[in-house]
Amino acid sequence: MKYLKFPIRFIFYYILGLIGILAVSIAPEVFKERGLYNVVGYLEEFIKFIFVFMDGANWSYSYKGITVDFLDMLWGPYLYSLQIIGGALGIGLGIAFILTVFTVFLPRPITSALKKVLNLLETVPDLMFAFMLQLMIVYVFKYFGVELMNFTEFGEEKIFLAPMITLSIIPMISFFRILIFIMEEELLKPHIEFAQSKGMSKGRILFSHVLKNISPSLFYHGKLIIWGMLSSLFIIETIFNMRGITYYIIQDFRPMVIAISLIMIYTPFFIVYQGVYLWINHESSEDHTKYKRDKTKWTEWKIWGFLSTLRRLWWQHMHNGKFATGFMVLFGLIAASFLYSTLKEEPIKQIQFMKNDEGRIISAPPHKPFGDMILGSDFFGYSILDQLIVGAKYTLLFALIVASLRVIGGFYLGIAYHFHLKESRKNWLDRMVDSIHFLPLSLIAYLLLRPVLWGLPVLGWDHSIFERLVFEAVVLTILVLPLTTVLIGNELKLIGKQDFVLSAKLLGGSNKHLLWTHLFPHLAPRLFIIWGQQFIQTLLILVHLGLFHLFLGGTIITGGLVPDPPKSGTFEWSGLISSTKNSLMTGKYWIVIAPLVAFMIAIIAMQLIVQGVKEIQQTKVGVLVNDKPIKVKRKAVKKKTNRPAVEDFQFVRRETFKG
Repeated sequence: MKYLKFPIRFIFYYILGLIGILAVSIAPEVFKERGLYNVVGYLEEFIKFIFVFMDGANWSYSYKGITVDFLDMLWGPYLYSLQIIGGALGIGLGIAFILTVFTVFLPRPITSALKKVLNLLETVPDLMFAFMLQLMIVYVFKYFGVELMNFTEFGEEKIFLAPMITLSIIPMISFFRILIFIMEEELLKPHIEFAQSKGMSKGRILFSHVLKNISPSLFYHGKLIIWGMLSSLFIIETIFNMRGITYYIIQDFRPMVIAISLIMIYTPFFIVYQGVYLWINHESSEDHTKYKRDKTKWTEWKIWGFLSTLRRLWWQHMHNGKFATGFMVLFGLIAASFLYSTLKEEPIKQIQFMKNDEGRIISAPPHKPFGDMILGSDFFGYSILDQLIVGAKYTLLFALIVASLRVIGGFYLGIAYHFHLKESRKNWLDRMVDSIHFLPLSLIAYLLLRPVLWGLPVLGWDHSIFERLVFEAVVLTILVLPLTTVLIGNELKLIGKQDFVLSAKLLGGSNKHLLWTHLFPHLAPRLFIIWGQQFIQTLLILVHLGLFHLFLGGTIITGGLVPDPPKSGTFEWSGLISSTKNSLMTGKYWIVIAPLVAFMIAIIAMQLIVQGVKEIQQTKVGVLVNDKPIKVKRKAVKKKTNRPAVEDFQFVRRETFKG
């Protein structure tokens, strides 16, 4: 029975993942035919689809009006996409490893500068990397006659190098930051200090001890990186005109095609990560909630304590320069957007044709950057600068609201996770939620939002703009809410293992008392960090959706023989992202660069907020901040004894590992 436990659990978790995929696959069709609020109808369609899916005869693909076998049609594109992901993962991890090894041996000032450069690169959306790579290839070919690499597919010819390089940049940065972080932690452990005392060289310690010990941690961190890569693959295949698996999902938008394609993407990553976890996991299943399990009513978990504590922490953090700068940038953009829209009679200037003094047309949309339009115009003649200012309130406020819903919802569900679930049920929930990491988030968001946000040329939308905004916020929240719930629940679990919390439990403290008195003060700074990360992720999803003409609040579609390109009704920033392909092919680069830079500014501002929170917490626990050793107050040492003070020992130890 012991040996059967592993395959039974593995199959059980895999089936749960399949059920989730089937539920997502039917959503676009059900929303379109039965409406958003018909829960009973959704369940009926879901049960019907399960029986349809189990019949292999229904596994077909419709291509240009011809029905063919699904696997015959999509097996090649599927392997093509896996090759791109595998190659990008290998390039990113390899470069990150080389950079990490060199960084360990570099002087601290150079290491600090390198980290700052990578922090800046991390703010660049993957779409910007793809755009700049294509722009560089065109520029080199135009002026030097050298074609560095193919950057778009023609006919049956496949491209590999350009998409691999583009897709590997973000994983490379993420892997490097994770390697540096866990490696610096490992170098401070006692066994490394013992190896140094024996005279072992830094290189031998690094390769013989450190890398071996950090491998499991790197493996598990890789889940989040692969999750981001799967979402980026959806974008990369579109930008480079590749015919991978995601291309064929969009071409045949039926539930069966969506379900089988997502299962094909999901399966290999599930086998690797869940298989390894279930095989090597021998952690204790001790129930840490057994010390005190009172029946606290849900009405006692009031939100006011949560908000008042965050308000107090916000005021304290405003004294940090980075936090204050990031906050003022975001607040300034939103405030300027409201004021500009209110005070200006014509918030968004539009010029159809520019004429000279003689009445001749000298420019048609899109206009190049010039005096009256500093950043130029889009294909409709609307000023890009005006659109960025007016759309800032919609884009940034929406991202802030979604991030807040994810964190607040995850916090209260995390309370239930920590206080009311047994350890075995927590592990069961963890494995279920882990499966979400093996599905491309941007693709799932596209599948769920398209039936609601895509307006018909004549009939328009079936729902009001308020319903569309609420639906988009709910979808983007629910897709990530299980992850934030487990993440915050595990943070509560780790803090709950501390001695002071266990002592409070033994003394009879209630769950409510433990939460607000002992756990939340330590958790609040981490919630700030998670909130910042969710804000950035929401902005990136908006960039991805914008590329596919799914705009915040809905996409305006016009009819006629020569219809206008899809456009946003709110002028939010992702509305300008949709013209990426046309901008590249026609040389109108200013149309897409300006909104991408705006997204980067918002991401950098949030990174400053997160970094400020981290610095304040590091200062509290005595960690080096900005690579400068903490000054020790020498007056605290008593002169009448030769025994060193505790502060001196800690200072010396930090200096020992400085290099």
